[in-house]
Amino acid sequence: MPFLTPLQIEKLADGRWKTLAPLIYQSAERVVPWKVPAEFVTDLASVPRLPLAYLLAGNTAHAPAVLHDYLYQTQPVDRDVADAVFLEAMRDDNVPAWRRRVMWAAVRTGGWYPWNQHAARRAALNPIWCREGWPEATPSSRCSPWPADT
Repeated sequence: MPFLTPLQIEKLADGRWKTLAPLIYQSAERVVPWKVPAEFVTDLASVPRLPLAYLLAGNTAHAPAVLHDYLYQTQPVDRDVADAVFLEAMRDDNVPAWRRRVMWAAVRTGGWYPWNQHAARRAALNPIWCREGWPEATPSSRCSPWPADT
């Protein structure tokens, strides 16, 4: 299934990117489409700037990377599902098979760290939403890595 809306982003002064409109993706594995809200801040695909790694996987698959970053920050599903959605979205976005396998293998190998640091990552990339609440149907998970006082 395809992306139902085009990726519309602008580069921020600090090198990150912000969505200008919602990015909607219809997965073949899910009835309800995934929706990344407008104004979501991302670093796109976090590819190390090592020459070979960047040559193989850098500056590509932007829409799937934004969706994947959103799933990692909000964690509405398990990590293996988020990574499978990334792989499916890259296929639907016509990323060559060899490149999507390289990128998928990279997130499966190294994605555990950003997955486990999602609260700090959300707070760093989207601090306003951490203070004021996440838009739309995003899970209401906190941006603090510490449990709330009860």
